Amino acid sequence: MAALTWLLIPLLAAVGAGLWGSWVSRNRKSIEDGTELAGYMRFREAMERSRSEALEKSRSGS
Repeated sequence: MAALTWLLIPLLAAVGAGLWGSWVSRNRKSIEDGTELAGYMRFREAMERSRSEALEKSRSGS
C-alpha cells in the first residue's frame, strides 16, 4: 500500500502541472492590445524626438 501512495504522488503532481499549464496558456480575450500598442508608439516617438534633439545639439555645438 505504501508503494501505491508513492506512485500516486507523481501522478497527482503531473495532473496538477497539466491543469496549471492549461490555465496559464488560456486565451485571454479581455486584454486589448490596441492601448498597449498606442503607448508603445508614443514611447518610440518620444525616444526618436530626444535622439534627434541630441543629434541637433551635437551638430550645432561642433
